[in-house]
Amino acid sequence: MKATNLIYWITTGLVAVMMSFSAYMYLMSPEMEKAFQHLGFPAYFRVELAIAKLLGVVGLMIPFTGRLKEWVYAGFTINFISAFIAHTASGDPLSASVAPLIFLGLLLTSYVMYHKRQKHTAPAATLVALA
Repeated sequence: MKATNLIYWITTGLVAVMMSFSAYMYLMSPEMEKAFQHLGFPAYFRVELAIAKLLGVVGLMIPFTGRLKEWVYAGFTINFISAFIAHTASGDPLSASVAPLIFLGLLLTSYVMYHKRQKHTAPAATLVALA
């Protein structure tokens, strides 16, 4: 269980830091505005995506279970796959296309570890509910 917790928090933390940093850059960096234009996205989408990422980070880091947590994982998965497609379609260098896939791997590891942690805590919660 210790290893599961450690892997969960490391991968989740890395995804949260990266998403927070990218949201910050989306809002503060003029280069990101140009990058979004290069990818063919409207200017307002950069702000919407930054806000969604920050909300997702909060949802990812708060220790709760349920559908909302599943939606956070789903949203980040869609984000990483979309980033891969956008960078590949616009002819960006391989590093720009592969980076979202690396973070998708971290996210998937976090997701698997999240469910392993839930399995270990679920029987105790079930026993309390039955008592």
